[in-house]
Amino acid sequence: MEKELRNTSAEVVLSCLSERYLRNEVMLDDHCFVRIISGQVKIIQSNTIRLFGPGDTILFPRRQLSTVIQYPKDDQAYKCVLIMFKNDRLKDYYSDNPASKTTGRSSEVKSYDKHPLLESYFASLLPYFDLQDELPEKLLVIKIEEALTILRTIDESVDAFLADFSEPGKIDLAGFMEQNYMFNMPLDKFSYLTGRSLTTFKRDFNKIYGATPQRWLTKTRLKLAHHLLSEGKQKPVDVYREVGFENLSHFSYAFKKEFGYAPKEIVEADEMVK
Repeated sequence: MEKELRNTSAEVVLSCLSERYLRNEVMLDDHCFVRIISGQVKIIQSNTIRLFGPGDTILFPRRQLSTVIQYPKDDQAYKCVLIMFKNDRLKDYYSDNPASKTTGRSSEVKSYDKHPLLESYFASLLPYFDLQDELPEKLLVIKIEEALTILRTIDESVDAFLADFSEPGKIDLAGFMEQNYMFNMPLDKFSYLTGRSLTTFKRDFNKIYGATPQRWLTKTRLKLAHHLLSEGKQKPVDVYREVGFENLSHFSYAFKKEFGYAPKEIVEADEMVK
């Protein structure tokens, strides 16, 4: 269930998840400011795993591959408020409120301790979700700018994070892929994040690996899956999404084609040994 303060742009959203859990692989186009009301969320980025729960406030970076897993907790559904900081609004804001000269922009999720400014801000925001009509545009702008002002007050380094409007530059393709291959993203997203056109990405990829990106991704993901099944003692139903496959049947077919036996056979063999 979601409630939006402005349906046409969905810049401020109250989200409530009633299912057992939801796992998504995301790359946001905009920074996302989040207050968790109930439940918990696990965010996986490259080699980092962070868990957040009720009362936590986080700032989620744009253009970063992440796995987001939302769970209920203490018999309460996952519920949060999300404020999307869209690029155009940020540019307008910083044109009137120049950014501080800060460096060291991080691509990791930023988290904030409890602070009176944060507590009062989100307490003032929640009643708006009971409105039957859309929140007036002027008031929406005020609430978004209030959030930005609060962040700049409690975090002197946040301008380096929010006021960076540059596009990704060309980076080390091999290093990036070997850290992020498990994210189930289309090739044009991978190429964009490495600062390349899709054609250049494929050409550079073949020079490095001697294979097409899709073939390399499949083989690498299956190798990781084999390790998780045999050494990690996990089940196929828990593994296929973790290594970047969309459904269990496709994973099982590709796994058997690669190794000559089905993933469930590893599990069955382990059970026989026990």
